[in-house]
Amino acid sequence: MLINIKEKEIAYMFNFHINAVDGETRSGIFHTPHGDIPTPIFAPVGTQATVKALTPAQLEELDASLILANTYHLYLRPSDDLIAKMGGLHQFMNWQKPILTDSGGFQVFSLAKMRKIDEDGVTFKSHIDGGKHRLTPEKAIAIQENLGADIIMAFDECAPPYDQTYNQEAMQRTHRWAERCLQAKTRPDQALFGIVQGGVFPELRCKSAQTISDMGFPGHAIGGLSVGETKAEMYATIEIVNEILPSEKPRYLMGVGTPKDLIEGVRRGIDIFDCVLPTRLARHNAAMTRNGRFNMMNARFAEDENPIDPNCSCYTCTQFSRAYIRHLIQAREILASTLLSIHNIHTLLQLCREMRQAITDGKFNSFAQQALDTLTKDHIR
Repeated sequence: MLINIKEKEIAYMFNFHINAVDGETRSGIFHTPHGDIPTPIFAPVGTQATVKALTPAQLEELDASLILANTYHLYLRPSDDLIAKMGGLHQFMNWQKPILTDSGGFQVFSLAKMRKIDEDGVTFKSHIDGGKHRLTPEKAIAIQENLGADIIMAFDECAPPYDQTYNQEAMQRTHRWAERCLQAKTRPDQALFGIVQGGVFPELRCKSAQTISDMGFPGHAIGGLSVGETKAEMYATIEIVNEILPSEKPRYLMGVGTPKDLIEGVRRGIDIFDCVLPTRLARHNAAMTRNGRFNMMNARFAEDENPIDPNCSCYTCTQFSRAYIRHLIQAREILASTLLSIHNIHTLLQLCREMRQAITDGKFNSFAQQALDTLTKDHIR
């Protein structure tokens, strides 16, 4: 009886409560053991158990409610076994809010020096030292259980977007691996999401969305996008998939993080996003704004007393000028990356807050149109 009560408590913790619906958009709360995740939400990426250039306290100040850590990288260094001995990711990195880990599948196919795929899994060489490793669905789940994230991902195969034959084979293998992940999972305090694949091919995406939906995952991810296809193809794929994925469960679009893509994704029913973009841009001297990107090395900022964005309320914009940010970059001071990361992540989190409010108010379409009208094309200027 006590076990059943505990299982009910865990099930409640992973409940997805939708607060408001406006067309295809919705705002809600996904309950996890480490706190509630308001949706739609953007998750900053902490690949190596750290969001680059930021402390957990700074992320708290930004009101980040979910971060992502990378299974492939943490398995290789420092190892999931070590992290488990240290009390799991939350304890290891001193972050007590929800964490999501991917399965490592994308990195195996994009970073590993050599890989050999078979029905059982993937053999690959580490991009760090060339060491040989083996990753299977069962191993991916065991690693993620050691890491202890609240949301974990099924092991999948991400194929190039335009190879239909390869995408069909990879999709079918992803489905078989998803079933094995479900069978391998042992921790009730983790929510395992299935991943939809199929490239840019509507018939494959429909089949994958239906197959993954039928498996009974508590949430679903859309993988294999933002990997070289056009924006129109990405948006069309989201629409196709979300017509099939159950509306009562959270939908996670993997690896997408421009302001425009967040708006277009939410417009089509996406709840969760993650991307390295805001911190990567920061390390390359770029500031994200609702009017496009700024190259902060531009000479026109040398004597500019204005903040990066006069309408932004982040720590960077309320305390420092464009001229100071440019000076830090020229002097190669690491504070530049910190201040730009704070600003860029704040920009995306604030956009999500405003989208949630617009959905609640029943005004999302007008909000989205106005926001998109102010966005320039995605380029650095």
